[in-house]
Amino acid sequence: MPALFKSLLLSMTLLISATANAEQMQKLGDWDVHYIAFPSTFLTADVASEYDIDRSKYLGIINISVLDSDSLKAQSVKMTVTARNLLGNIRELEVREIREQDAIYYIAEVPHRNEETYRIKVTLSSGNQTQELKFQQGFYVD
Repeated sequence: MPALFKSLLLSMTLLISATANAEQMQKLGDWDVHYIAFPSTFLTADVASEYDIDRSKYLGIINISVLDSDSLKAQSVKMTVTARNLLGNIRELEVREIREQDAIYYIAEVPHRNEETYRIKVTLSSGNQTQELKFQQGFYVD
């Protein structure tokens, strides 16, 4: 099991009562798109270091994986992510692809203030297929 996934699974298990942070999935065209947003402080120091992710109470992580709906195999896609706060300020987020064995993850870091809510728009494309994932996420400082 990939280290990032293990850390994420452990974090989510410990925070099962915080359902706002639970993994979500949307079927978009031929893909099952799994996504989750969480504070970077949920990652252990070792995992954050291994993937060059800053741990900060002012930094959220968006983790996205794309699976073929039929085969459930990880898909490599082009991805752009934008985050718009409720004041209308837009951030284009840098997306990194992480490959571990048969798994492919896309990670984006989003700086935030306490109680800041973002409307996240993810554009995914591969070949002639383009899909859009939209969700809203609130971030809080511990």
